[in-house]
Amino acid sequence: MSDYILTHSKIRFYPVKPVKEDIHIEDIAHALSLMTRANGHFRHFYSVAQHSLNCYREARARGCSQRIQLGCLLHDASECYISDITRPVKLHLPDYVAIEKNLQDMIYERFGLGDLSDDELQQMEEIDDVLLYYEFEALMGYPIFDIPPPRKADYDFYQRDFASVEQEFLAVYHKMKL
Repeated sequence: MSDYILTHSKIRFYPVKPVKEDIHIEDIAHALSLMTRANGHFRHFYSVAQHSLNCYREARARGCSQRIQLGCLLHDASECYISDITRPVKLHLPDYVAIEKNLQDMIYERFGLGDLSDDELQQMEEIDDVLLYYEFEALMGYPIFDIPPPRKADYDFYQRDFASVEQEFLAVYHKMKL
């Protein structure tokens, strides 16, 4: 088991040499619903899946295309296979960054988003940063930017049962599937 992980659906997944057909939305939804944002430093458990759902909501409220909405839902999907590393540490791990990018690009391709434009990726990154601000404000009482970024959606920052978040993630995905 040194070169693969076993996913929730019992797939032998090779994070460094991934196979596109081994990427399953059920594994993504399950794992992200159990993974915490902010390395567990928020006031209560708040999952990466819940963050992704909030990013999707912001994209939808902004009137973004379905591609961007789906991209926002899936933008952290690589974390289900390789976890996440905090931004300050990630800057010092170029090999990790390359593995993460390769895997995230393959996930986008798997779900019909392999041709996201730079503009679409920029919109998704902006939405991710908006959520970052409001998550830290709501869950730590700490504004990480001097000026709050504009937001369009209402967010769900409540502590939720992971299974309900997993089911909502899957329901949104199946509703949006391109």
